[in-house]
Amino acid sequence: MSVKIGIIVSTTRPGRVGPYIADWLLEKVKDTQGLDFELLDLKEWDLPFLSEPKSASTGEYTQESTKKWSAKIAGLDGFVFVTAEYNNGPPAPLKNAIDTLYHEWDKKPVAFVGYGSYGATRAVEQLVDTTAKIGMMPLSKTFVGLLNPWELVTEEGKINEELVRGNVDGLVDNLKWWAETLKAAGK
Repeated sequence: MSVKIGIIVSTTRPGRVGPYIADWLLEKVKDTQGLDFELLDLKEWDLPFLSEPKSASTGEYTQESTKKWSAKIAGLDGFVFVTAEYNNGPPAPLKNAIDTLYHEWDKKPVAFVGYGSYGATRAVEQLVDTTAKIGMMPLSKTFVGLLNPWELVTEEGKINEELVRGNVDGLVDNLKWWAETLKAAGK
């Protein structure tokens, strides 16, 4: 059984390092047996901030952007949030992308790769609460943090792995187990 995992890049501002980290992660995990990874850059999705007239919990969407986002998220079996930390929390575009939908996230695992002064630890802590509230299975045990984003990307556009804390293989193993288990359970 192959499961589909979305790697979501959380930031949209100019000069961001999220895409470098997502590319680095994708390169490390792309050959994982039984998992198909897809990169979802929130800058490319251009989701308006909570533009639907009804709560996402109704599942009644009027905006074309929401309908497309809904179809994409509903078709995936799990996620990795590649998140920065802004003022001790997750970036607004990621929180908005989560809050734009509701049922589409339910009973799906989410792993975290954070980057910031402390590896986005505080942002991930908030995301664990947020994702649990909407029925996701947050996998904070295998969180991977990348320190000092201003020193993280080399001149060649590569990740300085000396600044990586955590184990990508452990993150992927945990994510795979949960994604396969929940998919088999018929979420």
